Formats: sequence, C-alpha cells, structure tokens
Amino acid sequence: MADLTPTPARPGLHVTKPDPTTPATATAVCHCGATATATGDNQVRALVEGYTANHGPAHHRKSR
Repeated sequence: MADLTPTPARPGLHVTKPDPTTPATATAVCHCGATATATGDNQVRALVEGYTANHGPAHHRKSR
C-alpha cells in the first residue's frame, strides 16, 4: 500500500479509522506551510473542518 501521509512536497489531508473501536487519526499539510495532526474522533473532525475552511481548497477560493 502506498504511503498516503501528506508532506510539504505532497500537501493534503489524510484521515484513518481502521475500525469502529479505534480512535481516528489525521495529518494535514498545506502548501502554505501549515501542518497539523489529531487523534480522536472529535479532534479529527475539528482538524478536517479547519483544514477545509482555511487551507487546501480554501486558498483557491480566497484568491478569486
């Protein structure tokens, strides 16, 4: 399986939750240099919401 963890050279958002009893984990790297990690379903949800609102695709929306 390929390593899907985002890096500065390959920014993005990666979330894992192998099964219903395991806490979710997430890693985010934006092309602007911002990075974040989270563990636990609520923290991962907050990271995803923050990343999508302020980084990644949000940078393209603000420049228009």
